[in-house]
Amino acid sequence: MRMYLINPSNPLVSSVNARASRWNRYRIWKPLGLMVLAGLTPPEWDVSIVDENMGVPDYSAMPQPDLVGITAFTSQANRAYEVADHYRRLGVPVVMGGIHATMCLEEAADHVDCVVTGEAEGVWTGLLEDARSGTLKHLYEGGLADMAMLRPARHDLLTSGYAFGAVQTTRGCPLNCSFCSVTAFNGARYRQRPIPDVVREFEAVREKRILVVDDNLIGTRPEHIARAKELFRAIARAGLHKQWVGQATINFADDDELLALAARAGCKGIFIGFESPTPGGLVEIGKRFNMLKDRDFRASVRRIQRHGMLVVGSFIMGLDVDEPGIGRRIAEAASRYGVDCVNVGFLTPLPGTRLWDRMRSEGRIALHEYPANWDYYTLNFPVAHYKHLSQDGVFQEMASCNRDFYSIGLVLQRALRNLWQRRAPLINLVANLSYRRNFHLDRKTYADFSCQRDGERDLACAQ
Repeated sequence: MRMYLINPSNPLVSSVNARASRWNRYRIWKPLGLMVLAGLTPPEWDVSIVDENMGVPDYSAMPQPDLVGITAFTSQANRAYEVADHYRRLGVPVVMGGIHATMCLEEAADHVDCVVTGEAEGVWTGLLEDARSGTLKHLYEGGLADMAMLRPARHDLLTSGYAFGAVQTTRGCPLNCSFCSVTAFNGARYRQRPIPDVVREFEAVREKRILVVDDNLIGTRPEHIARAKELFRAIARAGLHKQWVGQATINFADDDELLALAARAGCKGIFIGFESPTPGGLVEIGKRFNMLKDRDFRASVRRIQRHGMLVVGSFIMGLDVDEPGIGRRIAEAASRYGVDCVNVGFLTPLPGTRLWDRMRSEGRIALHEYPANWDYYTLNFPVAHYKHLSQDGVFQEMASCNRDFYSIGLVLQRALRNLWQRRAPLINLVANLSYRRNFHLDRKTYADFSCQRDGERDLACAQ
């Protein structure tokens, strides 16, 4: 039997479109969830994975499958429904899972034959048996998977075009920030895969560079840190010679032994959520963790960089505490901390988050025609009403932030600094130029969005 597992694209997201720029291959991650499900699929199924970020195929020219499985974040939902509707018209049953289908179950059920909520590993083989016998249920509740029972992902199904492979070592996050749906989807309990399984999967990845997709790589508790150290030791002992990047909270910088082990294991970069340059902003989103120990963020970043790792700082714009000038303040904070790249997103109420519940109850969600408006829930569009900033105003703040941080002078200065310190200068330069280029593309997309939002039909919008 033939099955397609599909990762839909979003035409508004230029930074994950491989055809928009050759540099974007450094910012496109393999759909690991689909690769994991493929690894759980019995051999009687002929499985193909379609990642539309690498190009949208002509589905009508492809052999008709017996089953289609689709995953989607909220910003991919519309495209997911388009693909689902196409195959259902052909009489092919369609299964949808992932965060959006879990949080918007009734909406997704209108477009597919079957919805899987939560983590699908525990129900996938039973679902496939039902599909073969023609008894597919409308709902399968996956819940939280047993990490010790996970099978290796099918890395062999996506072998070309990617700069990075992908591996997951943990799930769940105890921080439960108000804007984040990870805790709602994967739970607050920090769950770890057996270390030998992780090492074998690192070895199976063909790419020399790997994204560790964990939302919080090292956790928050002493036992989490101890486990991370053991993982890094095991990867280093295996002598795999792979380079990898991951995501962590600022406590990654607190332990020099941890940093040394991460570097020895091949870590070349870490993505850290600073979220806000102000204590008030951190309190608002529920990330007091960043305020513990009276942290000196500049010193923390320097400690990480001394071990040869790049630091990408993440911030959110549009908090209730944010006022005009926030763009400049974020750029100044990121420069002061000394991060190598900065990634700033608009405060976006995603279904399943506490932020969604609050903004919806306050009538502050500006784009609320669903599912039509989901395309704009990418973090690159201001989809809400912000307390001190209009939608156009907050976008101008974003433009100010990116213009300041990614000025050609500062980009070259960071590249030279990384060359002097031997910290992946080429990767850093490519990342800076990619962020700079994609923001210019987003400005054009935002202009189109503004015309559509305001209902304008004049010549200026048409042009």
